[in-house]
Amino acid sequence: MTNYLILLGNILLLVTGQILFKLGIQKIGPLNLWKAIFSPYILSGLALYGVATALWFVVLSRMNLSVAYPLQSLAYVLGLLAAYFVFGEVITVSKWVGVAAILFGSYMIAR
Repeated sequence: MTNYLILLGNILLLVTGQILFKLGIQKIGPLNLWKAIFSPYILSGLALYGVATALWFVVLSRMNLSVAYPLQSLAYVLGLLAAYFVFGEVITVSKWVGVAAILFGSYMIAR
């Protein structure tokens, strides 16, 4: 169970990092690498990615890759939820069907 919690922590950090990247890019406007390098949102996202990578190493040392890697697809589900709740994006029926497929597949792999 602990291994799955560590993996969940990795996934949550990755999704949070992506949210921060999106917020940072929205704040600076059209992509400007110089501004992006110094954006607190983007720097925070990068820091979270660093921690997520360290957690991923722990996961890889404890779990089979054939289980851990496919379960990271849950990040797509959380990313879609973040797109809806944080950014107000419209989620189509086909996207919800895709989420259902990911959740079913993740369940099958985890069991």
